[in-house]
Amino acid sequence: MGLSFELSPEQAAIRGTCRDFAIQVVAPQAAEWDRRQEFPYPVVAQMAELGVFGLPYPESVGGAGADFVSYLLALEEIARADASLAITLEAAVSLGIAPIFFFGTAEQQQHYLPELCAGRKLWAFGLTEPEAGSDAGGTKTRARRDGKEWVIDGSKCFITNSGTDISAGVTLTAITAEKDGRKRISAILVERGTPGYEVGAAYHKLGWHASDTRELTFAGCRVPEANLLGKEGGGLGQFFKALEAGRVAIAALAVGLAQACLDASLGYAQERRQFGRPISHFQATQLKLADMETQIELSRLMVWRAGALIDQNRPAGKFAAMAKLHASETATWCANQAIQIHGGAGFMEDLPVARYYRDVKINEIGEGTSEVQRLIIASHLLGLGGSVSKLLDQTPS
Repeated sequence: MGLSFELSPEQAAIRGTCRDFAIQVVAPQAAEWDRRQEFPYPVVAQMAELGVFGLPYPESVGGAGADFVSYLLALEEIARADASLAITLEAAVSLGIAPIFFFGTAEQQQHYLPELCAGRKLWAFGLTEPEAGSDAGGTKTRARRDGKEWVIDGSKCFITNSGTDISAGVTLTAITAEKDGRKRISAILVERGTPGYEVGAAYHKLGWHASDTRELTFAGCRVPEANLLGKEGGGLGQFFKALEAGRVAIAALAVGLAQACLDASLGYAQERRQFGRPISHFQATQLKLADMETQIELSRLMVWRAGALIDQNRPAGKFAAMAKLHASETATWCANQAIQIHGGAGFMEDLPVARYYRDVKINEIGEGTSEVQRLIIASHLLGLGGSVSKLLDQTPS
C-alpha cells in the first residue's frame, strides 16, 4: 500500500478559498497594518465569515466540522500574505478555543464556544509569566478559594488576542494549592470586565505589528468556583495538550511565511538585472532559490505528517516538535536569503521582505523555543515520553 500526499477535495477547496482571500483581501493591506501597528478588525470579521475560526471543531459546538489538516492549510495561506493576521487566527483557534473544547464542561462549552468558533469573540491563553516561559512550572500566579469563588492574584505577559475590542477573556494557569514544595497548578476561565482583571498597553514589538499582544494583571480578581477548567491540578497538562497542536499550527504559519519569502525572491530575481541580465541567471541566486524550495517542502510535509497524526488521535508530540523546529528555523533562514537576494532594496521597508524578516524570528520562540523542541525530541528518543523535566533531571548541571 502506497502513501498519498494528495489533498482531499474538501481540503483543496479550503486551501483555495483561503488563498484567494489572502491574495485579494489580506496582501494589499498588510503593509499598511504593519506600518500603523493596527489590528485589522474588518478583515478579522471577513475571516470569521469564511468560517476559519471554527475549522477543526465539530458543528455541535459551533465549528465547521473540518479536519485539523484543513486548519493548517488555512493558516499557511493566510501567513503567506500576513503573519500578524495568521497569528491572530492561530492563537484564537489553537490556544483560545482548544482548552475549552477539550476540557470544558458541557455548560462551559455551550457558553463560550459558539461565539469563539464564529470568530465574533477572541479568547486568550494565559500561561507565560516573567519567570514562567520555557519553564511553565515556574508559574507564580495564585488562585485561592473563598467560599464559592476563586480569588486570583498575579500577572501574565506576552498574551496574544488579550486586548482587542472583541477579546472576551482568558484561560490562565494559577497555583491553587501547594504541598511539600510541589505546586498544584490549575486552569481557570476569567472573563474580561471582571473586577481586578486589568489589560495592559499593547507591546511595541519587533514584528507581528498588526496582532494584539499585552500584559494581563489580576489583583483580587474573583470568579465563580465553576470557572475551573477540567480537574484541579490539571492545568499544565491541559495547556501542554493545547500547545502540542499549537506547535504544529505555528509550524504551518512558518511554512506560509517561508513560502512568501520564496515567492518574493523568485519574482525579484527575474526582474532585477545586473551585468546585463536578470540575477536569476546567476548560479549563486539559483542555488539559494533551490535550497529555499527544498527546505520549505520538507517543512510542509512535516507539518502535514504531524497534522495527520492529530486527526487520527495518535501521539504526535515528537512530530509536532520536529515540525515546529524545522519549519521555524527554515522560515528564518529563508527570510535571510530573501533579503540577500533583494540586496539593498531588501533592507528598505518599501518591500515586503523587510516585514517578513521582522515577523519571522518569533516563530523560533513562541509556543516553545527551538531549544525546548530539541529537548522534547531528545526525550522521545531516550524513552522519556516527551518529558523535558525528566530529561533535565538526567542532565548534569
